Amino acid sequence: MNQAKGLAAIALLMASCVVAAYPLDRAEESGIRRLNGYLLQQQTPGAAKLWPGQLLDSGDIALRLDGYTGPDFDQLPEDPELAGFLAKTLRERDPSYGMVLVDMTNPENIRWAGLRPDVKQNAGSVGKLICMAALFHALAEAFPDTEDRARVLRESVSPAGSWVSNESHKVPKWNEELQRNLHSVIVPGDEFRLSEWLDHAISASANGAGSIIWREAMLIRHFGAEYPKSFEESERFFKETPKKDLAELAQALVTEPLAAAGIDTNNLQQGSFWTTNSKNKVPGRISFATPRELARLVFRIEEGRLVDSWSSLEMKKYMYLTKRRYRYSYAPELGSSAVYFKSGSLYACKPEEGFRCDKYMGNDRNLMNSVAVVEGIGESEPHYLAVLMSNVLRFNSAWDHSRIAAAVHETIRTNVAQALRETATEKEMSDSGKSE
Repeated sequence: MNQAKGLAAIALLMASCVVAAYPLDRAEESGIRRLNGYLLQQQTPGAAKLWPGQLLDSGDIALRLDGYTGPDFDQLPEDPELAGFLAKTLRERDPSYGMVLVDMTNPENIRWAGLRPDVKQNAGSVGKLICMAALFHALAEAFPDTEDRARVLRESVSPAGSWVSNESHKVPKWNEELQRNLHSVIVPGDEFRLSEWLDHAISASANGAGSIIWREAMLIRHFGAEYPKSFEESERFFKETPKKDLAELAQALVTEPLAAAGIDTNNLQQGSFWTTNSKNKVPGRISFATPRELARLVFRIEEGRLVDSWSSLEMKKYMYLTKRRYRYSYAPELGSSAVYFKSGSLYACKPEEGFRCDKYMGNDRNLMNSVAVVEGIGESEPHYLAVLMSNVLRFNSAWDHSRIAAAVHETIRTNVAQALRETATEKEMSDSGKSE
């Protein structure tokens, strides 16, 4: 296909930049081997170093609202200062922007505000958080003892098989002989521990890994405490089970933990698997989210109510950003804070004279979504969650998301509404959208 014809075709691409999560000190305990490589990099003279907020140990990460008994954030009146800031900052920007802020710095005085909090659109790879919840939900049912769950995550190994296809996200693969990570896309012959599949899905946002953690959740529900079975037996389950039953099982697994946590599944749904091959194996439906319900999902994690307290804390660790920050998390103002983050985008192009389709610059659809918990280090530092969704056509919104993040952070930190810095160098614009 030549370039002209390629531009005339509708391009629909799911994309998220490669990042890394999970605290660096728990490689052995978690089973996530690539952590060895990142830890060695921090100890190597001259190697790129992480910001202070990225170097927490696992024991430093806690659920800040565990035991919270107050009302849900949006049962409270909107905070006038935060609402005024959002109105002034975003209302005159592209009308697609929707945002929810929840200030949890003082659990006795939760503050929140939203601007277009109920705008509904596909969340892109943010939906992998829902698949992660499905996996932890299935684990909790099959293995009530948390030590058994940790063991299964750490020791169960499964191959990718034919569930991966057209992968574009490179993942870090630990090489024991070379004592470093090698980065490449997931291929059918790759096999990883269950914790590593989770890490690749949330950290690197690999679509194949997103499909596989959903696949494994289905297998755990089916086999129960006898999980894991051989790959041949697992594949036989998918081949012999009617697709209608597989589709119902898949949707039950992603819906049940949300509904149990009081999340409105009419406004938050992961409908389909992440790769063409996996969608052919398990039929799906549409996916959608609103800023309000994504904020509620993260709020439930902080409360310890998404599945249970142990699972919520593990999910928060998988979201902990320990590599180069990008998009919303790119803002240097967040450098001394811990950031728990997931981003996702979905863009599509249609024929348009003089327009060249490019990543994250779709002229038909250009969704960009960011979910972040920002946690200052120290008792007096701010602790808040932010959800930002946009659909700005023909424009990579990564820099805009990072500038909004900076203004949000300084507004909550100082309690004085901040203006956005509208100008940027070409390097800043470019770097804010890069993961490496």
